[in-house]
Amino acid sequence: MHRYRSHTCAALRKSDVGQTVRLSGWVHRVRDHGGVLFIDLRDHYGITQVVADPDSPAFKVAETVRGEWVIRIDGLVKARTDETVNKNMPTGEIELYAHEIEVLSAARELPLPVFGEPDYPEDVRLKYRFLDLRRETLHKNIVKRTQIIASMRREMNNVGFTEYSTPILTASSPEGARDFLVPSRIHEGTFYALPQAPQQYKQLLMVAGFDRYFQIAPCFRDEDPRADRLPGEFYQLDLEMSFVEQEDVWNTMEPVIRGIFEEFSNGKPVTQTFRRIAYDDAIRAYGSDKPDLRNPIEMQTVTDHFAGSGFKVFANMIASNPKVEVWAIPARTGGSRAFCDRMNAWAQSTGQPGLGYIFWKEEDGNIAGSGPLAKNIGEERTEALRTQLGLEAGDACFFVAGDPAKFYKFAGEARTRAGEELNLVDRDRFELCWIVDFPFFEYNEDEKKIDFAHNPFSMPQGGLEALENQDPLTIKAYQYDMVCNGFEIASGSIRNQSPELMVKAFEKVGLSQADVEERFGGLYRAFQYGAPPHGGMAAGIDRVVMLLVGAKNLREISLFPMNQQAQDLLMGAPSPATPAQLRELALRVTPTPKKD
Repeated sequence: MHRYRSHTCAALRKSDVGQTVRLSGWVHRVRDHGGVLFIDLRDHYGITQVVADPDSPAFKVAETVRGEWVIRIDGLVKARTDETVNKNMPTGEIELYAHEIEVLSAARELPLPVFGEPDYPEDVRLKYRFLDLRRETLHKNIVKRTQIIASMRREMNNVGFTEYSTPILTASSPEGARDFLVPSRIHEGTFYALPQAPQQYKQLLMVAGFDRYFQIAPCFRDEDPRADRLPGEFYQLDLEMSFVEQEDVWNTMEPVIRGIFEEFSNGKPVTQTFRRIAYDDAIRAYGSDKPDLRNPIEMQTVTDHFAGSGFKVFANMIASNPKVEVWAIPARTGGSRAFCDRMNAWAQSTGQPGLGYIFWKEEDGNIAGSGPLAKNIGEERTEALRTQLGLEAGDACFFVAGDPAKFYKFAGEARTRAGEELNLVDRDRFELCWIVDFPFFEYNEDEKKIDFAHNPFSMPQGGLEALENQDPLTIKAYQYDMVCNGFEIASGSIRNQSPELMVKAFEKVGLSQADVEERFGGLYRAFQYGAPPHGGMAAGIDRVVMLLVGAKNLREISLFPMNQQAQDLLMGAPSPATPAQLRELALRVTPTPKKD
């Protein structure tokens, strides 16, 4: 028999009854039932119940073991009685009667519990991540993650992509976040950058003639953490295709992503045909470029109903500024003053002056609007609003007014809040869509200049003519995002492969041809030697996994994540470099002066 095990802790079944077997694993828990000890033994694969009675030669050792000790057990497989069968366990029809127990490794008192998975401070969980990873839910999440990645590789191979690895040490690139810099020992005073994404390399692969590339790519960005973004590093399904238009990318990748969601959705419905929603339409209907389409609320413009009305707050705004619009956020089933007041109080808690509202109720067989707005604008306008929005008695509507560029995010948050408060969101499904036609440029208020709104290497719609003759802020790009349940899970574009067009685009944000040649010399040179039309996208693996396992935080699907302060509490990173290391790199650490 093998030194440590003949079976795993998930392998034994009723067909094994009568066999003498050997198991090894961790003590999940110990129970004393009238002098008979029951040990749940756990390994990577599952749990087996072990029985040690006072007559067993293993009983003395069994009395000493504690939770998370590692032990080896030899014993006889027996069938459980009908009343003790555990149908929730694959091994629930049998138990192992121990006749020998060997302690392989004792455990000190645990700094956090494994059994039962009670809530525990996150910093403790991260410092002792090796214990945290023994918890059933987290352990399953990590296993599921590897299965999802394996499925991605399989699906990409099936549709003709080949996996290529790109460099980790590279040059700084404008991907929208801070780079992690790595000092060069050989070239004193210079730095490598860890890649924010393999963007330029995958485009160079297309120029080199590789046609369909993909990679499970590590990406590094020095940015602040949040629930749907880990500090430091993340992984993406990165891909690029030659001789394609954006429809080709969508038609290729939609079945791949849909298939992955269907494989791991546990039966939850998955969108069969992804809607394609223009960016401008998404902002107007949902107040977001990553809308949760499980929420049925769609906003509408209702400016005309308030222009010249008795509600002077809105009417005066509309009269004094042509940019002002009034947006309606219809809330079916929300037609009570109590709910409307709660929404208004929530708006004020976010720093807004409030939310105007109307709610409708039935009076003497007629539907009548209620609330201060209804009184101010009158019955005729109130009814016209109800008709446009398709509302009935028992429904409500909230209103936001101003320059949409300044209020659309708040309007989107109000839409989300109303949908969640009224339980309108169908949480048991995966709703996916494409957001398309993103702006190519945006105005940077901080620096008072035009910047790229998204990926600087994208193709502007209208090409060179648009860059030369069109207001930059009106130019759209062949850029697209894939969105699921309110999360952006992928982003991509058709690339700009023209050197002249590339220079013209960067000139709009203040960079000269010399700057382009210096900062993006590889791509700039490559485009002058026969570059095919190409495009692609990258899907965020961490977010996809988070959605599929139902986690609320990316740290619940990552092996060894940092905390919210970008610290690895397990390994003690970041840590100071030694004086010898700094001398080798010709670096000196100058502390930031403390503020008074």
